Order: sequence, then C-alpha cells, then structure tokens
Amino acid sequence: MVKSMNNKPMLNAYPDSMGGKLSEIVSLLGSKELNGVFGSFYILPSVYHSDLDRGFSVIDYDINEELAAPQDLEDLKKLGIDLKLDFILNHASTRSPQFTDLVNRGEQSPYKDFFINWNDFWQGCGSMTEEGYIQPDKKYLEKMFFRKPGLPILMVKFPDGKKVPYWNTFYQEEHYPLYLGQMDLNIKSPKVWDFYKETLKKIASYGAEIVRLDAFAYAPKEPGEKNFLNEPGTWELLSRIQELADPYQLTLLPEIHATYEEQIYKKLSDKGYMTYDFFLPGLVIDAIENKRSTYLAAWARELVETDIKVVNMLGCHDGIPLLDLKGILSETDIQNLIHVIVERGGLVKNLHGQKNMYYQVNATYFSALGESEQKMLMARAIQLFMPGKPQIWYLDLFAGKNDHEAVKQAGASGHKEINRTNLSLTQVHNAMNQEVVKKQMDMIRFRNTCKAFEEGAEVCIEESDGLLRIIWQNQGVSAELTVDFMNEKYEIKGT
Repeated sequence: MVKSMNNKPMLNAYPDSMGGKLSEIVSLLGSKELNGVFGSFYILPSVYHSDLDRGFSVIDYDINEELAAPQDLEDLKKLGIDLKLDFILNHASTRSPQFTDLVNRGEQSPYKDFFINWNDFWQGCGSMTEEGYIQPDKKYLEKMFFRKPGLPILMVKFPDGKKVPYWNTFYQEEHYPLYLGQMDLNIKSPKVWDFYKETLKKIASYGAEIVRLDAFAYAPKEPGEKNFLNEPGTWELLSRIQELADPYQLTLLPEIHATYEEQIYKKLSDKGYMTYDFFLPGLVIDAIENKRSTYLAAWARELVETDIKVVNMLGCHDGIPLLDLKGILSETDIQNLIHVIVERGGLVKNLHGQKNMYYQVNATYFSALGESEQKMLMARAIQLFMPGKPQIWYLDLFAGKNDHEAVKQAGASGHKEINRTNLSLTQVHNAMNQEVVKKQMDMIRFRNTCKAFEEGAEVCIEESDGLLRIIWQNQGVSAELTVDFMNEKYEIKGT
C-alpha cells in the first residue's frame, strides 16, 4: 500500500529526452540550474529493452545499454533523487524471449500457455471460423471494450505450419516469420506469476520507490466480461501483485483511465493505493480558459477532505485526458475544451472513431494553453499547490510546442509524437535562459524545498468569484498561492 514517501516534484522523461542518454539527464539534474529542483524521476520504459510504443512494448526488463547504464541510476541516488519505473502487466513484446520461444517451438514450447490462446479461452462460447479462430457469440462481445477495430487476435504460425490465434489487445503487425506487437499475458499461468515476481525484484534492484502498473486493468479476462477493469478480477490481481511487491517496499501506482462518475479513483484509494489525478490537466485548462475556479476548487477540496493520495500532472507522454472529466464537467464543456485545444494544433485521439468511448487530445500543454507564457506559469503554480505529488513532463518545463513534423514522420499512428520531442543539450541550455523556464524552475525548487509541503501538512482551499487560494501549513511554515483567473494573475507567498 502507500508507504511513507517524499511528496516532492518528480521529473518525467524518456532516458533520451534531454541530450540523448540518461547520463546526460543525470548531469543536468546535478547542474547549478537544476540542482534541488526535483526529488524524484519517472523514467519511461525505453530505459528497458523494448521495440514499439516508445518503450511500452517491453522485450525484457534489463537496462537498455544504448540509452542508459546501471551507474546512471546509482548517480541519481547520490543526488538524492528516487525513482519511479514502469511494469507492464498486461503484455510483452513479440520479441520477448517467451514469445520468441513460442514461435520457434510451437506446442513444444514451455511458454505456450504464457500467452492467451484465443481458442482455449473462448471454448464453448462461439463457433469456429474457416480462418481457424473462434468467433465469440454476440452476447459475449456486447460488453467487451476494444482498443482497436476487429477481434484482438494475432494468428501465430507454429513450426509445423499450424496457425494458432493468440490474444493481442494492442498493436500488432505480421511479417512472417517475424511479428511486431504486444501480446497479452495469461495471468492464469504459473509461469506468468514467476515472471511477475522476478520482474518486481529486478525493478526494485534498480532503486525504484514507485512502480507504475501500466495497462494492468486489461490483464484479468473472463468470457462475458468487458475485459477492462473486470471486477473482482482487477482487484484480485492488484492484491496478488501487492504481495509480490511488499518484500521490496515498493509503492504501487495503478494506471487506470476512467470517468469521474465511475469513482474508480475512490475504489483505489479505499484499497490503500495511490492513484493518478487524471482530472487535473483538463480542469486547469477549463479554469484558465473559462476564467472560473468552481470545478477546480471542488476537486481540490475533495482531495483534501478524503485524503486521496495522488500523483498529479499537466502534460505527460500520453495525451491530455478528457473522458476522465465526465461527471465533473458537462459533455458540452468537455467538447468545448477539445475544440479549443484542437484549434491550437492538438490532435484528437478517439477509440477507433467512437468518441463516447474514449478520447484524449494529444498536444503539448504549452500549446494547449495557446503558447501563453503567463497561462503556463499559472498552470504550473496550480499544479504545484494542488494536493499530491507533482509530476513534471520535461517538455512542459521547457515550454515545448506541438511538433507536427514529428507526427508526420511517425506515420498513421504517430499522433503522440506531437509531445515527445527529444531536446539536444544545446536546446536545453538555451531554453533555461527563457523567463518562462526560469520561473517554472524557481517554483518547482520552492515546492521541493519548502517545509510547508512536507508530510503532515494541512491544506486549505478557498474559492470565490474567479479567485482560488490554496494554503499549505506545516511546522510553523506556510505557503500560499492566489490565482486570479479573471485577470490571469497569480501570486505565491511563503513564510
């Protein structure tokens, strides 16, 4: 569960986001400009051996020597910076040793049940097609949550020529005898649980304090269920993973996108877990653009009153979440937010065209705010004073703009590249001379070092007529933020 940990700001980046290698980011964090700014670092999973989805298709959890080295992680510890790392429970790359063995040995592979044999799963629940896979009956498919068009199947050709369908929720390509994709793991296999145990041990050995559980809610599957956030299977899985993590004192951070009205964040909190504040990015833009504090203040009060432990953010490696706001904002307000961000160059991500199923907007946060430095500074100040542990996307820190050229080069599925621009060291140093960057770093350093934000703090939320005031008090020290949305002004005071 949530163990005692620092509440300090956390940098979020790929190992090659600033300079090209993790060692260069570590050097920057120890430099005069960034020393004392961050207390944690969330390194995205391209730090492991991976092939697709910028790290989220993991081959194995060894350190990717092209981008990082174990010494880099040791050097972070010496700087007093702890780690957050990813563990992808639902799937592994088709280049993983387990899937490679399955392709090479077929029925003789000890890993044939490591992944989900589609026909075994749906036995008795549908009819066999000419292509060799079971088409589940309509009653089973009605509730299913799909991440792509069609059935989530990859036909795997065994050495004897037989083709066997395996479950594949996310990306896939077939170039026989090679495959590209992310194959779902069979959590009913003892070998998968051995793999989970070994992986958590390895991640802990890197010095991780927090482990983000990516896509974990897709892992429990049962015929007739939606196979995303199944209950009670999701919570049973989480409980078993917690048992494996406890010996290493790891704090688990389950990643689930769900609407506010579903109250999944409360369920996670009630079970003792930290959760992501996926509501904050949209609520901040809503408050700034509509010059109102009502909804943002209500959410801040709820966090304080219920003592929900969150990691909050503005931008991240993914899009700006908006489905999550259903139940806080009206559908009209959400659509207006989408319109504003898209007008400023953002790209809408739907679930293969179904707008009411899932959507987010891919954009840098700076561009989403109209590339206004004042709005960016207001947003950062709000984030740093909101309850929770602030996670800072590196490109937001440097006021990064939408990268449409990167999207173009990445092709059909490259929308996320709009907010993933790698910066050279020269670009980083040049950016550090900009006022919008200097002021952000000053604010983050204040948040990192001021005792008012330490464990045991009392937080007070005041709101009226377009004004928001957030006050932290602890050990005789106070920090106060006042935001005037009507006049686009903010003020920070500290004693």
